[in-house]
Order: sequence, then structure tokens, then C-alpha cells
Amino acid sequence: MNLSLCVGILFQVLGGLGVFLLGMKHMSEGMQAVSGSSLRKLIAAVTNNRLMAVAVGTLVTCIIQSSSVTTVMVVGLVNSSYMTLMQAIGVIFGANIGTTITGWILTLKIGKYGLPILGVAALFYLFSKKERVRYTAMALVGIGMIFFGLELMSSGFKPLRAIPEFSSWVAAFQADSYFGVLKCAFVGCLLTMIVQSSSAMLGVTMGLACTGIISFQTAAALVLGENIGTTVTAILASLGTGTSARRAACAHMIFNVIGVVWITAAFPYYLKLILALLPNDPSTMILHEGLCTYPHVMTGIAAVHTGFNLINTLVFIPFMPLLARLVSRLVPEKGAQEIPHLTHLDVRMLDSPALGIEQSRREVLFMAESARKMMRWLREIWTAPKPDPELERKLFHREEILDNVQKEVTEFLGKLIAARVTHEIGRESHIQFRVADEFESISDYAASLLKLIKKLRDKKLELSAEGRTELLSLHDRVAEYVEMVSRACRESSSDILAHAYAEGTAITIQAKQYRDEHLARVSQEKVSPLVSLIFTDMLYAYRRIKDHALNIAEAVAGQK
Repeated sequence: MNLSLCVGILFQVLGGLGVFLLGMKHMSEGMQAVSGSSLRKLIAAVTNNRLMAVAVGTLVTCIIQSSSVTTVMVVGLVNSSYMTLMQAIGVIFGANIGTTITGWILTLKIGKYGLPILGVAALFYLFSKKERVRYTAMALVGIGMIFFGLELMSSGFKPLRAIPEFSSWVAAFQADSYFGVLKCAFVGCLLTMIVQSSSAMLGVTMGLACTGIISFQTAAALVLGENIGTTVTAILASLGTGTSARRAACAHMIFNVIGVVWITAAFPYYLKLILALLPNDPSTMILHEGLCTYPHVMTGIAAVHTGFNLINTLVFIPFMPLLARLVSRLVPEKGAQEIPHLTHLDVRMLDSPALGIEQSRREVLFMAESARKMMRWLREIWTAPKPDPELERKLFHREEILDNVQKEVTEFLGKLIAARVTHEIGRESHIQFRVADEFESISDYAASLLKLIKKLRDKKLELSAEGRTELLSLHDRVAEYVEMVSRACRESSSDILAHAYAEGTAITIQAKQYRDEHLARVSQEKVSPLVSLIFTDMLYAYRRIKDHALNIAEAVAGQK
């Protein structure tokens, strides 16, 4: 075997694969930037309707060009309880259909125009001042790179036909029998698990097939295996997450594995069905002479890929509840304690800023809900006839969780905006930075208030009846204020500011009034010095909670 020839082939194929993958990234980023707001609306549109969930998964994956990113996002949303298991299964089904669009893009007979497309689009990207034009050009740059990379890989594969050793090795992987199909599917699965991109492996498969190195049957079997290999991404994303997230990843794997099992069992009939739908009906030629004589090889492979996922989804949709029950048994619930760590802000979401910013937004909303709960728990602890150690532990533990949430959201957003993002996503990132920091501060003051309440109890001190009534009244008003701001954050309501200013001023006036009345009681020696100190500290904590909530309202309204 000629060593220099092998090195040349290796370099050209690796270079083509690199250009192909970079093209996929640019195309995905450009399409996401152009349709970012629509993408986020699609995620919010997921309902318990099975067909709607499948449609959303399909459309989202068509835009971001990666079923892996979609499934990672779904695992994260399920783990944070913003999506049910049934919704997640539907979106995953749709993601499998959506990812097949890559194959159909590759079937376009514009391979030789890859470089011209790349060059013209690059000029628009570099010199255009309009953001929408620039990101549209970026998507076209990606498309040009995809076709140029595919051309490089195809050219690199051609000399392999002249190497006898390679031909004999490939001959061992022919899908001419049931076990041959399984062997090829296993190879496709293994390579996809290594590369972590079914789209890249699809491009390699098409490159091998269109040069006649592998037959149509072998390419089809490889594609089936690639569908299983891509599930490893969701499995890895679910490690260390909650039970529901692991169930979603398990459902993804079961869906693809069962689909491959029954398709491989009926492989010859499945190929005949696909070939019957293709132009010229060249079924005899393909099955007996190999794909090198077939003029529609790329279309055939794309049809095999789409057909598998489409048929499998149609078969599984009626059995979605059954699949949900099955994965619930395979992955049983574990009564584990809340862990103060965000495992579902996956770094792979950084490749999809439009979805990554939605993931981090969900975590900010979790912080908002937690702040509201902590205020409610604080009142329950304060007004309970006897101490509740479990609820106190819960409140302190939630404060630790929010510390970690704020830290991880900040790190995640920092990495997100370090990449190329649109002005809209950059603005949303800065808002989330600010809001996450403010909610974390609210949780700190809620924990400080609990410590002051425990201090009163531990030292067997009591507030005066007037002081207790005043503080409870102030607590309720501040809690309502936090609830109002949290709701505005959840609904992205920019018209909250006027009401927030008015109510914030009223709370400040009320707190000052209570302080003056308290000082009057101190001067009359109705309150001990230590109780007086605790009272004023609590007043200060409530005012600071109000201040941080007002800062959130300003951030949501775009003022800071």
C-alpha cells in the first residue's frame, strides 16, 4: 500500500470533514440568528398534544440543524420541570424527523458551486452593516462550506477504489445479509458515537456511496446505525440529572433502537419501498450492481434516513403513553435530596444561542419562583406555634441552591455571549445576568431574616405586640412586591416599572414609619436593646429585598 497516497487521502478527507462540520456550524448559527425569536416561541408552544410536540421538535431541529442539541435542550427542560415527559418524547420524535433535512440539503446538485456560494456570501457577511443580512450571509457561507467539504471528501475517497487492501476490508462490511446489515449498522452507530454528529457521519456515508466505494445497501445500513449512535448525546446529557431527564434520554434511545431492530428485520422490503418512491425506478440495478451505477445515490440515502424516522414516528405516536410508562419502570423514581447544582445547563447548548438563552431564562425563572417560595416559607416559620426545623432547613438549603444557580447561570451566559450572538440575545443575556444576581441577593436576605427569627427564639426574646404586627404587615407587602416582580419577569412585562416605583416608594415610607414608631417605644424603655437591634436589622432586610426586587423590575423594563 502506497503510504504517501494514504496520507494524501487522509488529509483530504479530514480537511473535507472539517470544512463540512464548520459549514454545519455556520449554517446553524446563521439560521438561528435570523429566526431566534421564532425559535423561542416554538419551544413555548409545546403542549400535551402529541402531534404539536412532534411538529415543534421537527421545526426546531430543521432550524438548528442538530437533533443532538434539541435533545440536550429537552433533557434540560425536563430536568428543570418546564416540560413533561410526554411533551419531551414528542419533541424528541420530531427532532429525529427534523435532522433528516441535512440529507436533503446534500442532495442538491450544486456541489461545484460550493466555493462561489461561500465567496459571495462571505463578502456580504464581512461588509454588510445590517445584522439580518449578515446572519443570512453566514447561513449561506455555511451552505457553501458544506458542499465544498462534501466535494473534498468525495474527491478524497475516489483513490480508495484503487487500493486492493481497502477494497477487501470494505467487502467484509456488505449489507447483503441480515447479519451483514447488523454489522454495518453497528459500525455506523459506533462511528457516530465517536464523532458525536449524525449529520457528519451522514455526509461521510454519502461521500463513500457517491464514489461507488460502498453499495447502496451498505450506506442504508450505516445510516440506520447512525440513528442509534446519535442517542448517546442525550444519554451523556442526562448523567447526573433528575429522574425525568434520564427517562427522556432513555425514551430517545428506545425509540431509535426499536426502530432499527424492526427496520433491519425487514431491510430488503424497506429498501424496495424506498426505491419505489425514487425516480426512474432503478431497483434491480441498485440491488445487484451497486450504487456506482445509480444516478440518484444521494437522494436514495436521504430517503432512507427520512423514511426511517418518519415511519418510526408514525408507528410510535399512538404508543407514546406506553413508552412513557415503560421508561418510568426502567428508570424508577429516587427519593433524593435537592442537589445545589445545575446539571441541565449543558455546554453543548452554547452551539445554539437561541436555545441556550431560553435554557438560562428557565433557570432565572426558577430563581424567581424560589424567591417567592422562600418568602412564603419565612412567614410560615415565623407564625408557627412551635419551631419547624425541616422547613427551616429547606429554606437554608434553597438559599444554597440559588447561590449555585446564580454562579452557573453567570458562567453559562459569559460563555454564550463570548461567541457570535445577535444584539437581541446579547441584550437578553445582560438582563439575565442582572436579574439572576438580584434574585440571589433576595434569597440571601430571606436567609438572614430566618437567622434573626431563630436568634429571637434561641435567646428566648420576644418582639412587642406592636413590633410583631408591624413586621408581619411589612413582610406581606414585600412578599407581594416580590410576587409582582417575579410575575413581570416570567411574562417579560416591560410596563411594570411605573407600578414598581410607586409601590416601592410606599414600602420605603411604611418601613420608615415603623422605624420611627419603634424608636419611640425604645425611648419609653418598652423594648430591650437586643430586641431593638434585631427589629431594626429585620426592617433593613425587608427594605433591601424591596430594593433588589425594584432592580429586577428596572432590568426587565430595559432601564438598567
